[in-house]
Amino acid sequence: MAKKTFNKKTYLVPAIVSMLAIIAVVCYFFFTGFSYSKETRYIYIDSDDNADSVCAQLAPIASRHSMTALCTLLRHSGYDDNVLTGRYAIHPDDGVITVFRRLKNGQQAPMMLTIPESRTINRLAGTLAHKLMLDSATIACTLADSAYCAKLGYTPQTVPAMFVPNTYEVYWNVDIDKFLQRMKKEHDAFWNYDRMHKAEAIGLSANEVATLASIIDEETANVDEKPMIAGMYLNRMKQNMPLQADPTIKFALGDFAIKRVRLGMLTTASPYNTYTNTGLPPGPIKIASVKGIDAVLNHVAHDYLYMCAKEDFSGTHNFARTYKEHLQNAARYSKALNERGIN
Repeated sequence: MAKKTFNKKTYLVPAIVSMLAIIAVVCYFFFTGFSYSKETRYIYIDSDDNADSVCAQLAPIASRHSMTALCTLLRHSGYDDNVLTGRYAIHPDDGVITVFRRLKNGQQAPMMLTIPESRTINRLAGTLAHKLMLDSATIACTLADSAYCAKLGYTPQTVPAMFVPNTYEVYWNVDIDKFLQRMKKEHDAFWNYDRMHKAEAIGLSANEVATLASIIDEETANVDEKPMIAGMYLNRMKQNMPLQADPTIKFALGDFAIKRVRLGMLTTASPYNTYTNTGLPPGPIKIASVKGIDAVLNHVAHDYLYMCAKEDFSGTHNFARTYKEHLQNAARYSKALNERGIN
């Protein structure tokens, strides 16, 4: 009986074909582009997320086969046991393996965070909570904590002076302590030698400059006039005159919608009332703008002691050296308010 001849091709060709098929499937699922978007997209993973919720976030931007591959990797790699929070970028040319490694290793993308000129800490907390993983209550409570503020060198009244409105690169999942330490570092960098030297020259600390600047910011949106107003308030402080700044009354009352400060409001019992108290209030009445701070440091030297909003509602002011002249300016402004029915 003749022996059968072993033909390598009989087995080799199918094996090669099978191997190529497997490679093709692996490449199709794991190495083709993950996102169908032509722009970089971002997902946000917080402490409540797991593999399923992460996949749910990715599903709208990924192809079906890519999602199948990624979810398989996540569910069989122990990802649920170590979900790393953060803001993750999904680039158009990312493959499944790239996205998987990024999520698995916590390679998150930083974000640009703008600190606004908020009127109150609670408003700041609300704004930040919309942009960071932090919740507003955590931010507000921390900044109201006297012991914590003291560690930063502030009180709950002066801590608004620590924030310098600007745009900073941060991580979305930054914790409250690291975030506030970062703000303190940025504050110290902002208050360089030149600014500190100018503050010392007018006898004010950085916190006091920010406090006066916050009042000026509320007095006018006209940047060019701010140094004039700063000079007037500094003149008053030198003579130990009350600042008599209407914005501090609004702050004391907690009502920023007031359009006309009435006589009865001027006796409001509050350390922020600059009609009944001389000097600066305990702290800023808002997060002061950089323009406001620099207006104080580079104030215009003059001898005006009074100012009143102009009757043309231009947002600028009439300045006066004497109280008699000031009363004339005030009468014109009051007349204009009455004519417009502003109460």
